[in-house]
Amino acid sequence: MVLDKIDKQILNTLQENGRTTNSRLSKIVGISAPSTLERVKRLENAGIISYFTAVLDPESIGFSIIAMVNISLSLSSLSSVADIKKKFSLLDEVIECYQIAGANDFILKVVAKDIKTYGEFMNTKLTQINGIQVIKSSFIIDNVKEKRIFTLSLDEEYIV
Repeated sequence: MVLDKIDKQILNTLQENGRTTNSRLSKIVGISAPSTLERVKRLENAGIISYFTAVLDPESIGFSIIAMVNISLSLSSLSSVADIKKKFSLLDEVIECYQIAGANDFILKVVAKDIKTYGEFMNTKLTQINGIQVIKSSFIIDNVKEKRIFTLSLDEEYIV
C-alpha cells in the first residue's frame, strides 16, 4: 500500500487531534466526507492507525511517580523470555515495556501513586518474577519532551 498525499494529510491531522470530525477532516484534505471516512477505515484496516485513545496526564489523576526501570535477566532465564514478557504485560503499573538490545534486556515505564506504592510494586510484584537478575529504577523529575506524533512529509513516498 502506498500512502498518497491525502493519506498523509489525514494521518498528520488525526495525530494532532484524534477528535477531528470527519466533516472537518474532509475539508482539510479537500475530498468528500464519505471518501475521507473510507480512507480512514482503510488506514485502520491496514494497521497504520492502531487505535484512537484519550491521553491522560498521570499527575492530574493521582500518579505522581513515573519510573523507567531497567531489567537484566539472568543468563539461565533467557529461554523463558516469552513467559517474562507475558508477566510484564499483565502488570497494571507497567504502562510501556520494551525488550531491548544492549546493557539491559528490558525497559519498563511504570506509574505509581507515590513512592510507597512504587516500593510495594517492586517488592510484591516485580521482584517475584523468576529470571530477573538486576532491577535499576530511575525516577522522572520533569517531562522535557514526549512526542507521540510521527510527522509524515507530504513530498516523501511511504510504502506500507
